[in-house]
Amino acid sequence: MTIHWCGTGLSAIPGLRRLIEAGHEVCVWNRTEAKARDAVGDLTDRIRVFDFDTLAAETQAGDVIVSMLPGDWHVPLAEMCINKGAHFVSSSYIAPEMRELHGKALLKGVSVVNEIGLDPGIDHLMAHHLMADYRASSAFDAENDLSFISYCGGIPKHPNPFRYKFSWSPLGVLKALRSPSRSIKAFTELNVARPWDAISSYIAPLASPESFEVYPNRDSIPFMDDYGFEPGWRVKEFVRGTLRLNGWAEAWKDVFAEVETLEGEAGDARLREMSNQFWTENAYDEGEPDRVVLCVALKAEKNGVPVYHKTFVMDAWGDARGTAMARLVSIPVAMAVEAVLAREIPAGVSPAPRDPKLVARFLGEVEKLAQHLQVVDHG
Repeated sequence: MTIHWCGTGLSAIPGLRRLIEAGHEVCVWNRTEAKARDAVGDLTDRIRVFDFDTLAAETQAGDVIVSMLPGDWHVPLAEMCINKGAHFVSSSYIAPEMRELHGKALLKGVSVVNEIGLDPGIDHLMAHHLMADYRASSAFDAENDLSFISYCGGIPKHPNPFRYKFSWSPLGVLKALRSPSRSIKAFTELNVARPWDAISSYIAPLASPESFEVYPNRDSIPFMDDYGFEPGWRVKEFVRGTLRLNGWAEAWKDVFAEVETLEGEAGDARLREMSNQFWTENAYDEGEPDRVVLCVALKAEKNGVPVYHKTFVMDAWGDARGTAMARLVSIPVAMAVEAVLAREIPAGVSPAPRDPKLVARFLGEVEKLAQHLQVVDHG
């Protein structure tokens, strides 16, 4: 069985190298062959220029295709996999078109795994761990009021005036600023048109507690079902969001003001222009360490008094192994590939695994990737 790894961008390399070094049959596909050779040419000669039709012709039943390509490629590749009886893995969010492939994947008995990078991915694993821990605790009661938060951010380890640095094209970050979000706050659905309309402060319970700016991200509410929240439960807060350095909103206020005005083709052109400018001015320097902070917390209250409150907290930064972002995105992907090959992940379209054995194994590996990982019991 062959692992066809598509895409050798900056966030793909540690996981790809891990699979090759472990002795798996891996064929590397990239739009630029030279870039792929720079990344893994010391380990393998099986490097091909990415072409959908050529890849489809070479894919056999039982193979695994990994897509670290732009999001537009995920669904076509997953559909091709299902038709071929091959499996599929990506770190990206499950798009509605991907979810529609679930029935076909089940019929073919193939696994289509998504949301197994950093965020989404490691955050899901932490959520599953906390939910299982809460359900097994003496505090569990379907009448409790529940609060769930998940905040993740890639930030510079050494802060700059812009309070952010880019490890790849800033265009995705700029487009995300135009996205609305949906979450729950004070038992009520909160709809926010733009991130800067809902920035708040969060103190991460790191070894030395640290304050960050946070805001809701995308649509949090469907993840309540994914994490095992039951329909009758009283949910006081439920938010998955983005974490930024303090001072970020102030440093970016002119960006927010301009992004708000951009529309149509001219607006898209201006976004690309801004992206190029930010890339020039605020990209990571060679060897400069990045940092990733992820906090996932679950609190249960009875009559206003906390009866369960724990936070999974992770702090990681770039070191001799490379960037924290690359490790934390790509190595969970590699672990998912190995779990698929071992038939530990069921058929169908699914996000990061919730099986307790896999959750424990994956988080055990994450502990090696991060400089700090712990569960804080707030008492």
